[in-house]
Amino acid sequence: MVNSERWLVLSDGARPTEDIYFLESVAPRLRSAGHDVGRLDARGWRWRLARWVLSRQPGANLVLSRTLPAVALQWLERERARFGRIVYLIDDDLGAAAENETLPSGYRARMVSAAAQQARLLALADEVVACSVQLAARLRPRHGNVRVMTPPLISPLPELAHFVNGPTGEQPWRIGFHGTRAHRADLAHIAPALQAIQRQRCDTELEMMLGEHMPGLLADLPRTCCPAPLSWQKFRAYQARRRVHIGLAPLLDTPFNRGKSFIKFLDIAAMGGVGIYSRRSPYTEIVEDGVNGLLAGDDPDEWRRGLEWLLANPGTTHRMAVAAAQAAQHHVLHTMPDWMNGES
Repeated sequence: MVNSERWLVLSDGARPTEDIYFLESVAPRLRSAGHDVGRLDARGWRWRLARWVLSRQPGANLVLSRTLPAVALQWLERERARFGRIVYLIDDDLGAAAENETLPSGYRARMVSAAAQQARLLALADEVVACSVQLAARLRPRHGNVRVMTPPLISPLPELAHFVNGPTGEQPWRIGFHGTRAHRADLAHIAPALQAIQRQRCDTELEMMLGEHMPGLLADLPRTCCPAPLSWQKFRAYQARRRVHIGLAPLLDTPFNRGKSFIKFLDIAAMGGVGIYSRRSPYTEIVEDGVNGLLAGDDPDEWRRGLEWLLANPGTTHRMAVAAAQAAQHHVLHTMPDWMNGES
């Protein structure tokens, strides 16, 4: 049993992590069991209100995610005895990100700051919940109670009418990359494959949601759009209405990428697509090559051949998208994860 009927997310703005791994997955199950769940924004002027609420919630369990504002962390360290269990959610290897020179400078600077703070958050936490087996293994030397919660599906799965009305009809194939700029180098690595497809065909559209961070090799390709990245809430609304036929999820073998989850498999399925994924963990844990997606090595020619095969076989591609949706559906969180009950 949990120690208290009150669970509070103390937020530094990591909304995707909070929603995916707690508020839209675990929290509904807690509420159905009679517990109370809320979120407190600890940023800027909101910290005063959050602190006032926290000071009146003795014994509440807290959920922390990635980082905290310095003033909130200092207060929590002083007042730790007021609260019940503290769970720390983490979905990136912050230390590896801080050392990754391929990441955009602004992003990397934030990761340096986050990594420097992480030891204090680990010291506060009773439990650490990591998004992958690999990330959990990285954290276990630093904490005695690390659990794994792979990402659950929190988005609705669409009907696949765009395959019926799409590439075999009047609409072109839509190929999408909807990763963050942290994966700019991964996308740039497979740019030759996308260049070849766009120059060889006239029935494909690329959508790369990187805005001004789009790799130069791709920015000027025909039938390519580069929408700016969206906030989490706006992206979720966009994801719910936008459809792709093929999604791209390249992942080079770097220390930072080794801590990643298979969240992009779920994202691509939520947009109605079938994906091409790097042939390495975490994607090898969920992708059945040729059944619910394709796996490709680091050679861009493998990505080109995969794209060509999907484009040449629309019926099979449609069936693979159906299989991908079915696989994603299995990752809806139906029961309370063991870590909520303190089980080993």
